[in-house]
Amino acid sequence: MATAQLPAVRPRFFACAWLLPLAVGSAAMASPWAAWGVMLAVQLGLALAERHPGWQRTGSPVAAPSAGFRAVLHGHVLLQAALLALGVVLAQRAESPWAVLALGLGVGGVTGSQGITFAHELGHRRSRLDRVLAWALMASVLYAHFMVEHYRGHHPRAATDADPASARAGESLWRFLPRTLSGSLASAWRLEAARLRQHRRGWGASPLLWVSVAQVAGLAALGTAFGWPALLFWAVQAAYAVFLLEAINYIEHYGLRRAPGERFGVGHAWNADHAPTNAIIANLQRHSDHHLHAWKPYETLAPLPGPQLPTGYAGCLFLASVPRLWFRVMHPRLRALARLEQQAVVL
Repeated sequence: MATAQLPAVRPRFFACAWLLPLAVGSAAMASPWAAWGVMLAVQLGLALAERHPGWQRTGSPVAAPSAGFRAVLHGHVLLQAALLALGVVLAQRAESPWAVLALGLGVGGVTGSQGITFAHELGHRRSRLDRVLAWALMASVLYAHFMVEHYRGHHPRAATDADPASARAGESLWRFLPRTLSGSLASAWRLEAARLRQHRRGWGASPLLWVSVAQVAGLAALGTAFGWPALLFWAVQAAYAVFLLEAINYIEHYGLRRAPGERFGVGHAWNADHAPTNAIIANLQRHSDHHLHAWKPYETLAPLPGPQLPTGYAGCLFLASVPRLWFRVMHPRLRALARLEQQAVVL
């Protein structure tokens, strides 16, 4: 009997991602606490939706690239800029630092889960405009060095001990975070120095340097013009956004390792294909295909039969936050993969 074909995915499938910044922004205008509450509710809702049998491994089919899919990314840039501006205004009206903290967490959930994800996608494109927008999105969360480390560091070294963004088996999320934060920053500057030496250029030709200076200058200007509430809001949203980025990095390659000299393969990244989460984060969970074909637009990524996560990224974020629970769920999967590799060698 013929297998039923999924309907062709259209840009509007991914444009539903715009609902998140719109919802958080609308909630923030009612209350800073509502902004945080909406973001937390979305994270919990996605984690529960990922457990629904009808949405497990049933994501969107591969689509042909079109301007509409690219417009989804560009539209988010505008929405995020508006959301951050709204956050600065509302932070000045907040009744307490705790309210500013809640506002920052709500907005940071958007800038981290979507802003960084879309920056990552734009940075993998060949268009100069797309890359400029990617730098802008990463600068908005004070993490511009990602634009060097991810493309020139993480992709060549993923699933090796040389990569600070690849978690080791038995390493908790809370031990991984300081290692990846410090290691990624140091690696980015080393890679940029090597690039400048290779092209015989000085630091004046480094976008990393200039954007890093702009980040500091922007914070100074923000504090001067709008005061400490705006500065606190910006710092909190950036910190939470970076936490989400590095927590996802932790999940994506946890415990998977390449042998010395081995090329990256399907088995070196964890995957999930839950439609609700993929719609909101541009198919990032189809991670093996992304690493194998880094220039492929997100709408063309395929659900490859690589290692599968127990749930999507939203659910895994909660699991990874409790190391014993994470290890209990993931280590049997790692052992099963090891047995399959041994059987393949014997055959």
